[in-house]
Amino acid sequence: MKLAVLFPGQGSQLLGMGQEFVKENTTSAALLAMAEAACESRLGALCTDGPMEELTRATNLQPAITIINLICWRRFQEELGEKVAISCLAGHSLGEYSALCAAGVLSIEDTVRLVSKRGALMEREGIKNPGGMRAVLGLDIKTLDAIIDGYRGDGVVTTANHNTPEQIVISGSFSGLDGVTRLAEEKGAKVIPLNVSVANHSPLVADAIPDFRDFMANIEFKAPSIPVYFNVSAGLENDPLKIKDMMARQIGSRVRWCEIIEAMLAGGVDTFIEVGPKTVLKGMIKKIAPKGTKVTALQFDSPSSLASCLEYINQGQ
Repeated sequence: MKLAVLFPGQGSQLLGMGQEFVKENTTSAALLAMAEAACESRLGALCTDGPMEELTRATNLQPAITIINLICWRRFQEELGEKVAISCLAGHSLGEYSALCAAGVLSIEDTVRLVSKRGALMEREGIKNPGGMRAVLGLDIKTLDAIIDGYRGDGVVTTANHNTPEQIVISGSFSGLDGVTRLAEEKGAKVIPLNVSVANHSPLVADAIPDFRDFMANIEFKAPSIPVYFNVSAGLENDPLKIKDMMARQIGSRVRWCEIIEAMLAGGVDTFIEVGPKTVLKGMIKKIAPKGTKVTALQFDSPSSLASCLEYINQGQ
């Protein structure tokens, strides 16, 4: 078994996420309390009771999902022990911060502080430059890039997330999204608006990058103890300064998720575990892995689903 751990980002939130761990485990409860103090927000109440509109604000959502991911990760570490080596880590967009923390690049407190600031800056840019994101299904990346490159209409639009071979997210101003949507639909695509308030990974949020870079300046980044695949490059990196630079640029850069999973598969990974709420990344694995490839994709965000993952791992030893 060659194991990769993946962490979800924005879009995987749901009310009640992670709360079974918090209720049953004192370490989980302490991590949540630490995160609430670090970002001065009642994250536990938001995760439990919402309202969803308040939870999905970038300034709240980014630290909320991150600390739930890390609570799940800590429980996984406690139960797994030294039974299995984790070959590599990755996180989808915001989830990349959870991966960095899991790899020892960042402390938990610094991770929460970073994503809280990141969320506030991106929310600021979303208010200044209104826009959104849409999932495009049924076209490959080359076709969609060509459509965007050839678009001459109003507004701004870019490819934000390359999730699977034929699931790509575009991001930008509403007029730009409308124009590219029409062109993509003419090519046979299905286009679905996403419930987000900010045009993430687009030029509309690029003004957040200098301020975020300044905020990161005094935060210590270490070399990863477990290899991490990065969204910006779809590759590995060990240099803390280069990692810090990529994490600043990631705000406005394409998430190269499909390439990351393809690289893991090429490196022999055969088992993926999504650590955090929902099963968004688990579902993507099945669409990325070539037909005939023997791959197992699991997910947990509760004591019962963690037990199922551990049972599978133990059987594989």
